[in-house]
Amino acid sequence: MPETVSPLSNPAAAELPEPGEAAAAAQPEPGVGLCLSGGGYRAMLFHLGALWRLNELGLLPKLKRVSSVSGGSITAALLGLAWGGLGFDAGGVAQEFGRRVVGPIRALAGKTIDVGSVLGGLLNPFSSISDNVHDAYREHLYGDATLQHLPDPPAPRFVLNATNVQTGALWRFSKPFMGDYRVGLTMAPPTSLALAVTASSAFPPFLSPLWLKLSPDQFMADTLGDLGEEPYTTEAVLTDGGVYDNLGVTPFVTHRETWGCDTVLVSDASRPSDWATLTGPWTLRSYIKGLARSYGIAADRLCARDKETVSSRPYVQLPITHVGGRSKFISEAHRHHLKSVPTDLDALPIHVIRALVIHGQLVAKEMLDAEGF
Repeated sequence: MPETVSPLSNPAAAELPEPGEAAAAAQPEPGVGLCLSGGGYRAMLFHLGALWRLNELGLLPKLKRVSSVSGGSITAALLGLAWGGLGFDAGGVAQEFGRRVVGPIRALAGKTIDVGSVLGGLLNPFSSISDNVHDAYREHLYGDATLQHLPDPPAPRFVLNATNVQTGALWRFSKPFMGDYRVGLTMAPPTSLALAVTASSAFPPFLSPLWLKLSPDQFMADTLGDLGEEPYTTEAVLTDGGVYDNLGVTPFVTHRETWGCDTVLVSDASRPSDWATLTGPWTLRSYIKGLARSYGIAADRLCARDKETVSSRPYVQLPITHVGGRSKFISEAHRHHLKSVPTDLDALPIHVIRALVIHGQLVAKEMLDAEGF
């Protein structure tokens, strides 16, 4: 049986309100929260540019919480893993940011992960698609690091978000705990960091789902939800975090007691899906196109809802700086070209890699300057 622990000795239990249930009124604490959206390699590189600008301003040490989904989790996880070796100077600028974060992320963007992983999972009966993606992340970025290699306070708390398709809830990976509000939390999980990123970026239908084996006796009794029993406590079936929240804002909206920050930055590299723009009658011959259109419409509506949440300050009750969208430093033609970059894990040409990182830098510069940072 899970050990019974007092909620006072288990602060993670306070992070499990029902969806939409407002946490008790509390003043946001000083500090900066950061959300990194989904969007495959394109998001990974855009966020890298935004983080680069934050580092130039000496803002990285002021981060208190970092919430990420999908492509954003690739960048966030590496930042968290490298945190202890970033070498912050007296002005809060990480001297090793280029070598430990920029270099590895840019190198990964030149490698294709998804196609080989899908083919390997289909042709090799002894491995799955998720296994292959996990192995690629381990090889190129995270090695054998686990969630326990993420930093402790005063460094920011990093949370990598996936979606539990069995419970319909956001499944969160972090150093102190992992789980969702309907199943419960396991404390100090030894889960591979590469596996957490694999789950967060398991974009459907080809890279999803990921089956995560669990032990029922590892769940804390005071965190168990209405589905805190087998089979939910023995296996979690996870898909891309963007299925639930493509901006990563949920922890800041529903867990304000423990995630309250007086400033929240949202780095948004998402875009409407091309699938949603497919038109024409739905016939038997266009059945696959019709299914793709249905998925695209649903994904776009979810993304639109997330953006409404971010822009609705009275609801979020937090000052939001939306680091995304347009920049006066970038031409309309160039911006249109960058928006056309696919949101997958296929290798990108070096000039596109550079352009996406620079785009993230310039947009972040303009938005942060406008907010007085």
